[in-house]
Amino acid sequence: MPTSRTVVIGFLGSQLDAGAGAGRWEKWRPTVALVQHPDVVIDRVELLHAPQHLNLAQRVQQDMAAVSPETTVNLVAMELKNPWDFEEVYGALYDWASSYSFDTSQETYWTHITTGTHVAQICLFLLVESRRVPGVLVQTSPPKRQVAHDPGALALIDLDLARYAALAQRFEAEQQTGVDFLKNGIPTRNARFNALIAEVERVALQSRAPILFTGPTGAGKSLLARRLYELKRSRHRVQGALVEVNCATLRGDAAASTLFGHKKGAFTGATADRAGLLRAADGGVLFLDEIGELGLDEQAMLLKAIEEKKFYPLGSDREVGSDFELIAATHRDLRADVALGRFREDLYARINLWTYPLPGLAQRREDIEPNVDHLLEQLAADLGRTVRFHTEARLAYLRFAQSPEATWRGNFRDLAASLTRLVTLAERGRIGLALVEAEIARLRWQWSGDAPQSLPNTNSTSIPTDDPAALQAWLQARGQSEVDLFDLLQLQAVLQVCQSASTVSEAGRRLFAVSRQQRSVVNDADRLRKFLARFGLDWASVYDAC
Repeated sequence: MPTSRTVVIGFLGSQLDAGAGAGRWEKWRPTVALVQHPDVVIDRVELLHAPQHLNLAQRVQQDMAAVSPETTVNLVAMELKNPWDFEEVYGALYDWASSYSFDTSQETYWTHITTGTHVAQICLFLLVESRRVPGVLVQTSPPKRQVAHDPGALALIDLDLARYAALAQRFEAEQQTGVDFLKNGIPTRNARFNALIAEVERVALQSRAPILFTGPTGAGKSLLARRLYELKRSRHRVQGALVEVNCATLRGDAAASTLFGHKKGAFTGATADRAGLLRAADGGVLFLDEIGELGLDEQAMLLKAIEEKKFYPLGSDREVGSDFELIAATHRDLRADVALGRFREDLYARINLWTYPLPGLAQRREDIEPNVDHLLEQLAADLGRTVRFHTEARLAYLRFAQSPEATWRGNFRDLAASLTRLVTLAERGRIGLALVEAEIARLRWQWSGDAPQSLPNTNSTSIPTDDPAALQAWLQARGQSEVDLFDLLQLQAVLQVCQSASTVSEAGRRLFAVSRQQRSVVNDADRLRKFLARFGLDWASVYDAC
């Protein structure tokens, strides 16, 4: 079977390979040294050079022929206007490699990275690592003592990391460290949650795209967002600050002003310029908690800021920039909100590339025990004293906590509150059975006492129009955000009229009996439908439910 031919690809060293007189043989020249090793046979060299260095390239070609007549040296002129421009150098090498006829069945390729600018060396490394140029890297180095015709050392570097078990193990260990960090050091046992966090770790360190966390209140979305930022910063993925915004607290002009800033005089009360939180997040991470609560106008401005990294502050005709990474969170079903027109479809598409639904505590019952241990250690550290369960008390608490009876409606917030009470009331640092039984009774009362009101039957055939609080809960169960009492009382009155009307037009005539007289075009039914749509309602569902 014929032996594979060895082909070397590399740049001419305009300084290291230089020399015209007889003294050049007394110095180490890396390109010539490639063919001076008696136990290394190189069949061909593709010598890349700038056109202005043609004379030097021809001299090196002649010297290599004198040392190794069996080696063919091809001179490849590569014109680069700026050899330190990464884009230009990489593009030129990429084009050359794409047009080169590699024959891996007959030839073995070494890419020489000792010569050339640092930019050229990096580009060659990337092309080999991505397999655009097949084979391995070759690194040459001078002899320890300057001796004529001494070729120095030659080392091959294979970028197939699968062959380096120790390196692979280090990378795996580093990734696991990141995963453990995101889990706050808690050894979770839920397989789906562990897989989710492992993917989040990889995405966070390899992508700048938005990340969206969904799930019920108290599932740990905010904590995970903060840990994600800290991981990015520790790995030098971001340099700026973490800017947290609870979108549920933003309303009207204050919402746009808080996020995007404003110019003095942009609206009543704008007595000075304001930079806004998006600019504060420049170079860092912007965390928008409850992003589903943003108004449609703010959603449109946010989309532009995400896509273009530019936006207009309120009252300004000049764009400002902010290069931030986005993490968002919501307890809402944004797909349903898009269908109802409450959330922009284009913004949802932009932030939905990496969406991770975080399960509630009731869906991770196997993780309750390690979280109890973790919270107990944290609380004990805060109090400055050790607190432990009696064995029987611990078994009783975990048995209840992991049972279907424990709904954990508030998720980890409920668990943290429960442990806080136990630790605070523990005498002499010991949580006894009596204390646990009292806490279990408290939790039973907490979850059973408010269940009918906080979890109304959304499939009920009637809308509760007699009680504003019940109507509020009914709307929230249908996915609506909390409604102001002013709007709630108005809606309550409208629904009561609808209850006694047989058609949407009849209800509209009653509700707009005065203002309709002043209109040239009367469409009472359309006005009523638009009012109901503000609360996610339509006439058919209202009529059936009333």
